[in-house]
Amino acid sequence: ARRLGTLPGHIYNSAMGKVHGSLARAGKVKGQTPKVAKQEKKKAAVARAKKRLQYNKRFINAPVGMGGKRIQPNKQPAGKLG
Repeated sequence: ARRLGTLPGHIYNSAMGKVHGSLARAGKVKGQTPKVAKQEKKKAAVARAKKRLQYNKRFINAPVGMGGKRIQPNKQPAGKLG
């Protein structure tokens, strides 16, 4: 049943239950996760140097697949594709 005054695309149905649970459980996972100290990292490249690293990663050192084509950066191994 649609109720007047709701936004288009938002359907209100009073017969359905609550969606996200009580606020008593809010932050449960974050609260029980052990705190791990941040590790020191080397300084990240900025501006021209970052673009240079990006270019080298994408075009110079890029893995080459069959037919001489570059492999996509987030391509899954063949065994993982169902």
